[in-house]
Amino acid sequence: MRTLLIADMHLSSDTPEINQGFYRYLEHTATGADALYILGDLFDAWIGDDLLDTPHPLSDIAWEVIRRLRKLSSNGTAIYFLHGNRDFLIGERFISECQASLLPESQTVELQGVPVVILHGDSLCTKDDAYMAFRQQSRDPQWQTQILSLPLDQRLELAKSLRMQSGDANASKAEAIMDVTHEEVVALMARSGVTTMIHGHTHRPKVHDLTVEDVPAKRFVLGDWDVQHGWDIVVERTAEHDAMPILRQFTLANPP
Repeated sequence: MRTLLIADMHLSSDTPEINQGFYRYLEHTATGADALYILGDLFDAWIGDDLLDTPHPLSDIAWEVIRRLRKLSSNGTAIYFLHGNRDFLIGERFISECQASLLPESQTVELQGVPVVILHGDSLCTKDDAYMAFRQQSRDPQWQTQILSLPLDQRLELAKSLRMQSGDANASKAEAIMDVTHEEVVALMARSGVTTMIHGHTHRPKVHDLTVEDVPAKRFVLGDWDVQHGWDIVVERTAEHDAMPILRQFTLANPP
C-alpha cells in the first residue's frame, strides 16, 4: 500500500532532462502505487487547455505527459492534481485527458491512514504582498476568462513576460518574504484538524517540526526537480509498520 506525492517539476521544452526523468519516474516508481498526487507546477507555464490543439513544443510534451499518466491511471493508480502558481490555468480537459482528478487548492486527505493537509504552498507565503495580490487576481474566474480569450501567441508572450518579472522581483526579495508564514501554516493545520502538512512551491525541501494546538506536528516540503535530481514523498503501509511520510531525493537517471 503506497502513495506518492511530487511537485515542482516545471516541465517545458527547455528541460529535456527533467522531462525524461519524469517519464522514467512514472514508469518505474509510480507504477503499482495506489495514488499519485501532483501538488502543482507540473509545467513551468500553462496558458490554457486549447494549447493541446495547437502545434507547439509544449503541446508535444503535454500529450506525452497525458499518454503516460493515462497509462498509469488505466493500470490502477489514482492520480490527483492541485494547481500551482505556474499552471493554475490547467483545466478540466487536460485533467480528463489524463484520467485524473482536480482537487481544491488545499485539501485534507487520508494517505494510507495518515490524515494530511496537502497544497501547493504559495498561499502560505503571506508576507509577499506583491505576489499575494497577483495570486488573488489570477485566481479570479473573470480574469482567467479574459486571459483565455486572448490569442495563443499573445498568451505565450504574457507567460514569458510574467516569468521574467517574477525572476527579477524574487532576486530583490528577502528570503524570509518568499518562504511560508509560520502562523499561516499553524492556522491552516488547526482548521484542517491535522498534524501533518505536505506542500511544495518554496523549493526548500525539509521536514519541519512544529506544534499545532499544543500537539507535535510536521510540515513536509517537497523540493523542485533539476537536471539531475527529483524529490518525492512516499507514504507506505505494510503489515509490520504503520504508514509514515518519508521525504526523499533521487537521481532522475535512476528513480527509486
